[in-house]
Amino acid sequence: MLSRVADSLYWMSRYLERAEHTARLLDLNLHQMLDQSPAAAGPRWERLLLSLRAPAIPGASPPDAYQITDALTFDQSNDVSIISCITQARENARQVREQVSSEMWEQLNRLCLQVKGTKMEEMWQTEPHEFFQSVKDGSHLFLGVTDATMSHGEGWQFIQLGRFIERAGATSALLDIYLPPHIEQQRLTDEPLDYLGLVGVLKSCTAFEAYCQLDAYM
Repeated sequence: MLSRVADSLYWMSRYLERAEHTARLLDLNLHQMLDQSPAAAGPRWERLLLSLRAPAIPGASPPDAYQITDALTFDQSNDVSIISCITQARENARQVREQVSSEMWEQLNRLCLQVKGTKMEEMWQTEPHEFFQSVKDGSHLFLGVTDATMSHGEGWQFIQLGRFIERAGATSALLDIYLPPHIEQQRLTDEPLDYLGLVGVLKSCTAFEAYCQLDAYM
């Protein structure tokens, strides 16, 4: 396989996985705001930005939930935003259009048009959860369509490689930012564990239900 083709398939997959991961973290943090005070919510938003390696957000300091959500969702100048990642995924797919199935191309186009057709004010005032869920569902549907309609040759393997490398990097960044200093500090000072925060870390990795199932057998 040509290196140009492999590179485009690899990055198409990585960008789409990154968009799904960002949508999941934003959705989770917006939900957790309902159960925590503003003082507790601020540090969690800061850790989210660090875990995504997001650039500084212009405006008020510290930025509020609205500004962070807007920057990480609809800011096309932000390389880690959802709209930027999906646009980059589509562009990489366009460059190797002959290598992906028609169903894959159509699904990626639908997802891209859906995100570009949504405005921040509209999403914020209606139901953010529905929007972020649709981004996650669109990414998962693309993966299912890929497995069902694309030959499982070298191109498919590069798609899997990009997906899992991105997932491994995102998970390690989450654990690096959220767990070590936080847990160690609580252990040394005998502070009660932040169970909501720990549950959030598990849900950020889509591991909460797996943890509950494993814990039930122990």
